[in-house]
Amino acid sequence: MIIDTHHHLWNYDPVEFDWIDNEMKIIRRSFLPEDLISTLANTEVSGVVTVQARQSLEETEWLLKLASKNSFMKGVVGWMPFADENIQQILERYSKNNLLKGVRHVVQGEPDGFILGKDFNRGVSLLKEYKLVYDILIFERQLKDTICFVDNHPNQTFVLDHIAKPKIKLDEFQPWANNIKELAKRENVSCKLSGMVTEADYQTWTENQLKPYFEVVIEAFGPSRLMFGSDWPVCLVATSYFQWLDLVKKMISELTIDEQEMILFKNAQQVYKI
Repeated sequence: MIIDTHHHLWNYDPVEFDWIDNEMKIIRRSFLPEDLISTLANTEVSGVVTVQARQSLEETEWLLKLASKNSFMKGVVGWMPFADENIQQILERYSKNNLLKGVRHVVQGEPDGFILGKDFNRGVSLLKEYKLVYDILIFERQLKDTICFVDNHPNQTFVLDHIAKPKIKLDEFQPWANNIKELAKRENVSCKLSGMVTEADYQTWTENQLKPYFEVVIEAFGPSRLMFGSDWPVCLVATSYFQWLDLVKKMISELTIDEQEMILFKNAQQVYKI
């Protein structure tokens, strides 16, 4: 059994998805539940957590509707307007849907320091009341601010997406490694083994290139705070679903069976209340 804690669905629109550049043209199309069902047909993946790709309440509603019709979609990480003065009422309304497991903001696309903004943090501080996870999406340069952000919310459950997007393409290891170890000292933070191949060169990445990054997060977070994520369909610009899943399995193969199961599905069940 495997739960994929990070994938996306979308109806492709060139304006809304302008981040899909020419290098990523393979994913310039719609990806809907039937496409994912086909992809998962020959895998051990029995459930997924679907993560927002657009920053709108319309997106959150759309994903929740899809999840209500597709039993393999075990939960949704949506988007919320955290700085909105009506955020509590918005959270109150959406939290009644038990398929909403968490929320996130595309902080990687914001100016440095955004994650420490007063209004943004006011909104995030309400999440624990509704038992919603906050997924952290950042670039590695934003790790120091993120550590301060997490410290502002000691009772909030956080999940770090894509191991904070280190500069794998440039083989840069520091200061990412030191900062990730510091963040991992906060026991309310878990981390997804996802999104790494697309931080490397799409065509020339190697297993040996990625291995040191795996080793750091496995040591820093430990098996009890790591989760498998495919980042499908974004991963398709650099690898296949099967190749990524097999690589994650290989990188955790020296752990005990119970520890591997924690990473592959048990932690997801606990963190996202699946």
